[in-house]
Amino acid sequence: MCGIVGYIGKRNAYPILIKGLHRLEYRGYDSAGIALVDDEGALNVYKCKGKVAALEHFVETKNLGGSIGIAHTRWATHGVPNDVNAHPHCSVSENIALIHNGIIENYRVLKDALEANGYTFRSTTDSEVLVNLIEYIRSTNCCTLLEAVQQALKQVIGAYSIAVIERGNRDEIIAARKSSPLVVGIGEGEYFLGSDPASLIEYTNNFVYVKDGEVALIRRNHPLKLVTLDNRESKIDIKQLELSISQLEKGGYPHFMLKEIYEQPKTIVDCIRGRVNPDSGNVKLSGVIDNRERFLRARRIIFVACGTSWHASLIGEHLIENICRIPVEVEYASEFRYRNPIIHPDDIVVAVSQSGETADTLAAVELARKAGAFVFGICNVVGSSISRATDSGAYIHVGPEIGVASTKAFTGQVTVMAMLALTIGKELGTVSDDYFHEVSQALLELPDKLTEVLKLDAQISELSKIFTYAHNFIYLGRGYNYPTALEGALKLKEISYIHAEGYPAAEMKHGPIALIDNEMPTVVIATPDHTYAKTVSNMEEVKARGGRIIAIIAHEDEQVRRIADYCIEVPVVTECLMPIVVSVPLQLLAYHIAVNKGRNVDQPRNLAKSVTVE
Repeated sequence: MCGIVGYIGKRNAYPILIKGLHRLEYRGYDSAGIALVDDEGALNVYKCKGKVAALEHFVETKNLGGSIGIAHTRWATHGVPNDVNAHPHCSVSENIALIHNGIIENYRVLKDALEANGYTFRSTTDSEVLVNLIEYIRSTNCCTLLEAVQQALKQVIGAYSIAVIERGNRDEIIAARKSSPLVVGIGEGEYFLGSDPASLIEYTNNFVYVKDGEVALIRRNHPLKLVTLDNRESKIDIKQLELSISQLEKGGYPHFMLKEIYEQPKTIVDCIRGRVNPDSGNVKLSGVIDNRERFLRARRIIFVACGTSWHASLIGEHLIENICRIPVEVEYASEFRYRNPIIHPDDIVVAVSQSGETADTLAAVELARKAGAFVFGICNVVGSSISRATDSGAYIHVGPEIGVASTKAFTGQVTVMAMLALTIGKELGTVSDDYFHEVSQALLELPDKLTEVLKLDAQISELSKIFTYAHNFIYLGRGYNYPTALEGALKLKEISYIHAEGYPAAEMKHGPIALIDNEMPTVVIATPDHTYAKTVSNMEEVKARGGRIIAIIAHEDEQVRRIADYCIEVPVVTECLMPIVVSVPLQLLAYHIAVNKGRNVDQPRNLAKSVTVE
C-alpha cells in the first residue's frame, strides 16, 4: 500500500523525493517522511503524521541538503498513524534509515530477540524491527550494508519492499523486494527508486522491475546491480514505459475521480483499439488467439479478484457462460488462496487487478500456476507483477487511475471481459454470427453512449443534494446488473462513508426489505433486459413499504417513471454491456454526494489505491 521513492545522483534529492511522494500519495496518506544524507555525511530524518503537504511544512526550516535520499508515504498496518510510527525508521544508533512497504509477519519474534540483546524501540511498527535487525547484523558481523540487508531478509517472514541508507555513506542505496512492487528508474548518471514507475516518469522512462527475492545495489557512478539474498547476480532487464505527465495531473478537474469518470469515453476507445475491427466487426484478443488450444479445451474458467475487480469478474462470469458456454466461478482472491481450492491443469484462472500488484490476487496466481492451470491476467499497469507472473493476458489500457475509488478501470475491465468472451466464443463456435456482431457493434458505440451519459452530470449533482444526509442506501439490480448494483454501493461507501449494500433485486424480500422505509433510499437499475418485468415488481414492493426509489432507466420508460421518485435516463445498448453504461451515473451519484459531505474524494479515509499487503 505505502509509497516508496528514492534518489541518488547529481541533483538535490529533496525536490525529487517530495514530488514523488505527491504522486504516490494515492498509495497511503496517514503520514509521510524523508531521509537525506547531506554532503558531509550527516543522516537527516524528518517525518510527521498527515499528508505530504504537512511534511513539506514541517521541513521548511530544516537542512534539506544532499543528493541521496529516500522517502515514504504511509498506509498504516502496525501502529496508529502518528509522528513516531511514520517512516523512515532509524536504528537505535541512528546510523541506518529504512522505509518499508509490506508486513513482517514474524516481527514479534525478531523484536524479542533484539530486545534480549539490548535494543529498544520507539515505535510500534514491524518496520523498526527490521532496521534494527539490519544494524545488529552489520555491527555483529562487521559486514557491508548490502550483506547485512541480505542476511536480515533471510530471517524475515512476510512481504516487503524496502530502501536503506546509512550515515556517512552518500553513495549507496540498498533496496529489496518480496511480494511488493519496486522499480529502479535509470537516468543519466542518476537513479530513481519507486513503488510505482508513474511517480518517476517525469525523470526517466527506463525502468528495471526488481523481482521477488532480489536486492538492488544502487551506487553513485556505478552500474545498477541486482543480486539474490544468496548474492547470485541477476540479469538487468530495462523496460521502457510510455506515459505522459498530463495523465498524472488533474487537468482542471477538482478531483482525479471526476477526471477519470469523464475520461471513460476515451478509455473505452483505447481499450478496444486494435481489438475490435470497425469495418468487419471482428473481435480479437491476441492473448487468446496465441493460446487457442488452452481455451478450446478449458474445463472451466475461474476469476480471482478483489473489490471492484471482483464485481467486474461477476459480470465476466455472465458474459463467458452466456457466450462461451464454459462453466465459470468467481472467487475472492483472499479466500481462494487459503482454502485449498481444487484446480485442474485444464482450468483457466483469470486474475483481475487494476494495479497488477494486489497481494492476494498475486498469491492466487502463484497457487494456480503451481497447480498447472493456465493463468490469464487482466491488468491496467504495464509491467506489473501480475502481468509478468501470468501465462498470457490483456491490458485494459485506461491509463493511470489515481483516485482511490476505481471508475474507469471497472469499465475497462468489463470491456476486456466482453472481448474475451467474444473471442473465445468465436473460436469455440458457441456464439451466433448475429449476436457476435451485435455485441461487437455495441462495443464500438460505447464511447458515444458514455459521452451521452456524462451530459447527465448536472442533473445527478442536483439529485445528490436530496440524499446527501441519508445514513443507508440499498442498490438493486438483476442479471448483468446485479454486480453493477454491488459496485454502485461500493462507490458510495468508499468515498461518502454512507453505509450501502447491493442486492439481487429478487433477494430483497428475503431479508433486506425489513430495512425499507422513507429514510432508506433505494437505487434500482431498471434498464430493459430479460428480467425487466420482475424488476418492476420488486420496485412496487419497495414503494408498498414507503421506500423512496432512484431508478436508472431507459429513455422514455414511462412505466418505471410512474413508480420511481427520481429517474436517471440512460441510453440503451445490448444487454450484456449495460453495466458499463449504468455504472457511470452511479459513479457520479457517489461522487457528488461525497463532495456535498465535504469528503476527500480522491483519498478516502482508511483506504489506499493499491492493496499490496494482506
